[in-house]
Amino acid sequence: MGGRRKFNITGLCVPRKHYMVDISTKLDQIIEQYIKNEEYFTINRARQYGKTTLLELLYQRLKEDYIVIDISFEGKEDYFRTLDTLTQGLFFEFQKSLKRAAHPDLAQIFEESGKDILPLRNLGERISLLCERAEKKVILMVDEVDKAADYQMFLSFLGLLRDKYMMYQKGREEAFSSVILAGVHDIKNLKIKIRPEEDTSYNSPWNISANFSVDMSFSPEEIETMLLQYEKDCHTGMDISSMSELLYAYTKGYPFLVSCLCKYIDETPLPWTEDGLGMAVKILLGRQNTLFDDIIKNLERYQGFKDVVEGILLKGADVSFVASNPDVARGEMYGILKNEHGHAKVANQIFESYIYEYFVSIHSIKNLMISQYSDKSLYIVDGRLCMETVLQRFSAFMKAEYRDEDGGFIEQHGRLLFLSFLRSIINGTGHYVVEAETRCNTRMDIVVFYGTQEFIIELKIWRGEKYEKDGYEQLAGYLRARGIKKGYLLSFCDNKKSPRESRRLNYKGCEIYEVVVAYRDVPLDTQ
Repeated sequence: MGGRRKFNITGLCVPRKHYMVDISTKLDQIIEQYIKNEEYFTINRARQYGKTTLLELLYQRLKEDYIVIDISFEGKEDYFRTLDTLTQGLFFEFQKSLKRAAHPDLAQIFEESGKDILPLRNLGERISLLCERAEKKVILMVDEVDKAADYQMFLSFLGLLRDKYMMYQKGREEAFSSVILAGVHDIKNLKIKIRPEEDTSYNSPWNISANFSVDMSFSPEEIETMLLQYEKDCHTGMDISSMSELLYAYTKGYPFLVSCLCKYIDETPLPWTEDGLGMAVKILLGRQNTLFDDIIKNLERYQGFKDVVEGILLKGADVSFVASNPDVARGEMYGILKNEHGHAKVANQIFESYIYEYFVSIHSIKNLMISQYSDKSLYIVDGRLCMETVLQRFSAFMKAEYRDEDGGFIEQHGRLLFLSFLRSIINGTGHYVVEAETRCNTRMDIVVFYGTQEFIIELKIWRGEKYEKDGYEQLAGYLRARGIKKGYLLSFCDNKKSPRESRRLNYKGCEIYEVVVAYRDVPLDTQ
């Protein structure tokens, strides 16, 4: 099978080298909605969202009917020192692109920028001359516009494009029929980044830009197109439709994450099954990559944003998705938050798990690593995890170390403390996910994977005996939905005396092991 295509997670995807999702529908939408209507627009999506690959595929579709100048600001920071260096750099880039596209006569227009006291005016006149001489309409594509984000010169260039667009619309001179910019930030964000200390009114030179509304995430049906290519080469016998749905469930179609998981299954190798995908998820969450690095960097850089994400994940906060809220807007721009029926939610299950791990890791548990609770052999026998022991000893640990805390502390931190405790035991072999549908102020369902074992744990705040039936009902319903017979209920109770000891019960055909963490009760002897 030597020489077959691979799943690519770095840089540009090339159809002859890589397994790729068929995004023809997205390209058709861009051409019909934006190019044919001569729109100027920005493709602003999070990192590793397929922007560069989309631009290349769009270029291949457009080059027969248009003259396309495609440039990138990657590694071109020196262009933005002055207006002279910017215009010289753009002359060079335009000329190179036109020569590469076999338009040497048009490339001559940008051969020499010369010395001009008004360099942008000179550039503008050359652009008009190009568009007058060209036998087809001319489109400009600029990738990696974020590389210009710290430079006022770039806004001046956008101002030039805007002025020429306005004159073109009035029929007074020729200009690019469409301009496409691609980057993480939209131009409004760029202006804020350049002059953060000023009272900006968002009077952007790019206010002519059409809103880019094409969904660039992969649908399950689009993921299928990539798996069909792979299956044709490798004959694994996978259930392509089922695997596509599972990949989407974990990633919500985030392009990098989809390709990453497929790559790990293919190259490890792992079976193309639900279990194999689960193992690939564990590999992904255990490795560093630039996308995960950016997530943590942005959480640490913006405290308000960090507080919003922590509230959503750990406290079940209901945060309205309001685009004018800078923390919500920042989360959407970086691909970390999404708008789900008017509510801000973390974008996908992979991000949820990774961010949980981050919050767990920075909230260290006092005395855990030097105590009798940290020995993994207490919980793992013959390679199998005993969840009952985990819950019993977590309860004892809470009584020993947190008996002086009040109820408010536990309501805010109890679940995080359990995840920290659990992480110290399963780290390296297992992982967990938190079910978004069950996350609220009073309950949370956790699915723990350890080797081939799967555990369902419901965490809740103890509200008294009369509310316990609701907890059993919720847990039993979730167990049935996942086809599992046994589940675990962990309740946090701030009573001075525990309402009951740990117990095992049968509820509507499901076995439930219940532990009530009455952390203010008299500490137990765990020696």
